Amino acid sequence: MLNTRLKSWITVNDDSDFSIHNLPFGIYSDDTVAHRVCSAIGEYIIDLFELESFDLLNMNRSVFEEQYLNSFIELGKKETNRVREKLTELLTDENSVLKSNTDFFNKVFKKQKDVKMLMPVKVGDYTDFYSSIDHATNIGTMIRDPKNALMPNWKHLPVGYHGRASSICVSGHSFHRPKGQQKPPDSETPVFGATKSLDIELETAFIIGKKTEMGDSISTDNADDHIFGMVLFNDWSARDIQTWEYVPLGPFLAKNFASTISPWVVTLEALEPFRVKGYDQSPPLLPYLQYKGDKNLDIKLQVYLKPEGGKEEKVIESNYKYMYYTMEQQLAHHTVNGCNMNVGDMLASGTISGPLASEYGSFMELTWRGSKPIKLQDGTERKFINDNDTVILRGYCEQNGTRIGFGDCAATVLPAK
Repeated sequence: MLNTRLKSWITVNDDSDFSIHNLPFGIYSDDTVAHRVCSAIGEYIIDLFELESFDLLNMNRSVFEEQYLNSFIELGKKETNRVREKLTELLTDENSVLKSNTDFFNKVFKKQKDVKMLMPVKVGDYTDFYSSIDHATNIGTMIRDPKNALMPNWKHLPVGYHGRASSICVSGHSFHRPKGQQKPPDSETPVFGATKSLDIELETAFIIGKKTEMGDSISTDNADDHIFGMVLFNDWSARDIQTWEYVPLGPFLAKNFASTISPWVVTLEALEPFRVKGYDQSPPLLPYLQYKGDKNLDIKLQVYLKPEGGKEEKVIESNYKYMYYTMEQQLAHHTVNGCNMNVGDMLASGTISGPLASEYGSFMELTWRGSKPIKLQDGTERKFINDNDTVILRGYCEQNGTRIGFGDCAATVLPAK
């Protein structure tokens, strides 16, 4: 449970993602700073490089001036947790030097609206899973039939594939509508062109915080030691390209053109109070995938769509607790064969859908492959994502009026080149 009596002397709005219980990590830049490690409280970022100039964190200051969080993460949870604990102390102490010294405050704190958030980690390898039972059932029903919606292996292991790390971008970017081969239903041969079925996938991703060597395996019992934190993740998907190309090896051009992440890495420690019971997994899994305790997370997830020149409106509301497989199971399965992990590797959840139609985590499901368009407030309809649409993912945990969140995960679709 959260200690809701813990309060910061900095004013934090009730609907802020960045309460004293969060203190995530990211990388920022502005007119005077190329890239620095920061945390967040309320409407401010906290420049950890400037903070350490006053010897308050007892660390090598240079780690806070690197382009990515990787070196900081690699210090280990003992050190990164100590930094969060020290920040908590400084931000709750009414006699803190941060509060009493105006010059010090102005060096360390900057308004989030005045800085630019950068990619938080250097992603070496990226894996995407397919671990929401409602999503897998919906997709299987559409492309196969309701009686065989789930493939025979689905309830025995977390299905996944290796994706493209180079095209993962931080919130605020834009990209051109992808092109590729598609096979129209009324055609004997494929055609080439821009996708007509550009979709979003409401996901999260976790970031590896501790490396392993080839041959090592990570168990569900010690997986949390290797998970630094989480981000929101939009795994953009070209459904018509995917339908034609995915047999027999799975996603390729339909996925590798762009993925979007939120800029703040919320630590696993900040998320611990929001653990909930997972699914009763039947049939029973093999021993290496079994786990103890509550390992799922109650993270409220939302998708907003903003047409060009229009207002954003919420189109999807789901929850991470609908994941059938936990992060711990995904990591245990990924490494059971001796696959090595590196700090900064990113493992995405797969589309997160709930049992209700309003909780479906993709337009493929929401509009049932385009057969049931949704109507927006401006009177237009969407089967899939239009050019110049902006899609924003948001996510947060809440307990007794206290909230921790991830910040926006937003991107805009430009017309095809």
